[in-house]
Amino acid sequence: MKKKHYIPWLSRIVRRDIKINVIRHGVSPLNWGDLYHWLLTISWSQFVALTAFLYTTTNTLFALLYLVGGDCIQNARRGSFLDVFFFSVQTLATIGYGAMYPRTTYANIVVSVEVLVGIVGVAIVTGLSFARFSLPRAKVLFSKVAVVTLFNGLPTLMFRVANERDNLIVEARIWVSLIRNEITTEGHQMRRFHDLNLVRKQTPAFALTWTVIHQIDEHSPLYGATTQTLVDEEIELVVTLTGLDETVSQTIHARHSFAAHNIFWNMRFVDIFAKTPDGQRCIDYTRFHDVTPAGLT
Repeated sequence: MKKKHYIPWLSRIVRRDIKINVIRHGVSPLNWGDLYHWLLTISWSQFVALTAFLYTTTNTLFALLYLVGGDCIQNARRGSFLDVFFFSVQTLATIGYGAMYPRTTYANIVVSVEVLVGIVGVAIVTGLSFARFSLPRAKVLFSKVAVVTLFNGLPTLMFRVANERDNLIVEARIWVSLIRNEITTEGHQMRRFHDLNLVRKQTPAFALTWTVIHQIDEHSPLYGATTQTLVDEEIELVVTLTGLDETVSQTIHARHSFAAHNIFWNMRFVDIFAKTPDGQRCIDYTRFHDVTPAGLT
């Protein structure tokens, strides 16, 4: 029996998300009318850093207002920025006063405004944090490459998908579109989408792995294509998967794309299913992205 070969260096090819690498002129990177969406989509590190910056800035501004009021805080050292800053921290968080408290009408007015700002601020940050945590997210693994090989006598495009969670994605559906440059009869160049017909585009219960198959027949947009034509046309395969997460009962989606250099011809995926000595089935996800020449057995 011949030894199976695989190509581990393929694991270095990473294309997990679709990145629209286009310079947009005339569009503001931050639309204040869409601030909520922006706050939901920035990373957690950016969100925490922004919250800490606003928290520190707010307390600094109110500390300066207290300094303007002179000796308006009981037991605070006159002219001490640190004392009024920490007094502002206590006021903004409404945690109650210890030794320091407002002693003038001016200080009480500033305290009233700061308490209102604190209540609104805590409500906004709490709501945003909950919204970010509660966003339904899919944990779906796509193979880093796609292959074209013979399957039932026809050249066939294949790639793998796996559910990384230990649950079911109910009524999972998958769509695959080919994007490529085309020249119209008038000589205009444009990017066009072509939907690929799949052997199976939905499954009632997506639990483990799924090999997505598209047969390249005369009706396929890939019919007659070669590695060079795919590169020349700057093709991209866009994959979208949707389904219902049985745990949270919410619709989730995942997306991925394959560029021309991520499609390997006359290759096949390495088998990742096996049985343990006691007869149990197991899946080796460490070889999920590995491929081998189609002629090897």
